[in-house]
Amino acid sequence: MGTTAFPDAMPVHQVTVDDFYMDEHEVTNAQFSRFVKSTNYRTVAERPLSPEDYPGVPLEKLKPGSAVFIAPKQTKGLQNYLQWWQYVIGANWKHPKGPKDNIRGKDNDPVVQICYEDAAAYAKWAGKRLPTEAEWEYAARGKRSDAKYYWGEQLKPQNKWQANVYQGNFPVSNTAEDGFIGIAPVKSFPENAYGLYDMDGNVWEWCADFYRPDFYTSAALKNPKGPAGSYDPEEPELVKRVQKGASFLCNPQYCERYIAGSRGKGEVSSASNNLGFRCVSNKEL
Repeated sequence: MGTTAFPDAMPVHQVTVDDFYMDEHEVTNAQFSRFVKSTNYRTVAERPLSPEDYPGVPLEKLKPGSAVFIAPKQTKGLQNYLQWWQYVIGANWKHPKGPKDNIRGKDNDPVVQICYEDAAAYAKWAGKRLPTEAEWEYAARGKRSDAKYYWGEQLKPQNKWQANVYQGNFPVSNTAEDGFIGIAPVKSFPENAYGLYDMDGNVWEWCADFYRPDFYTSAALKNPKGPAGSYDPEEPELVKRVQKGASFLCNPQYCERYIAGSRGKGEVSSASNNLGFRCVSNKEL
């Protein structure tokens, strides 16, 4: 597990995990729709906001929504991500980019705008669970123990993109050289040695583990399940879980978390239009 490319993914270390089954692709809009129809579940992004949780925010602005990537015309450096991320009222899994957007005809797209609680609820309904970080990375490596990328040493072997990532001048101009400006339908890129699709790129995926940047220094070597609680020195007051796999927005300029062994992180009640999940189970379903 891990990589020397990022401090929070060090040290690189060997881990053993017990057998498990994993969804071959990210949970899709069609699959999540069946869950919602069966349970009447409302995602976090659809629920009313409590004024007590947002002191000082005017009531007229306390409306359900979520984070949406909106390409700016220009940027002043890449330090401030608020140049391309905006809170959009009405953005949720049915309307990933906002009220004017919808998922009609997109049954095979990964469901997005999913918070940790939403992913865990779906997994429970499906008789599954979210993967540990170790399980996720084991599956993503696909029998390659030390390649730079999950698919090999070259970012673009034989001039072919292996994952849905960002090409062009981030975040202003996506050339869509890989065929997609945003999300790609599942199975749009080659499967790995375990028959799994989109283990890199497309959308970030929630893992069960709490996030700590120093966890690898003390992690168990068999079936690690993450630390007892989260801690991110950049935002110590927030509870975060691990995310893996990068997304269609990752690129060499800003985010190279498609490098094998990389880690992501997310506040548990936050979602975005590049964040989804897949499930695992201890038995075949």
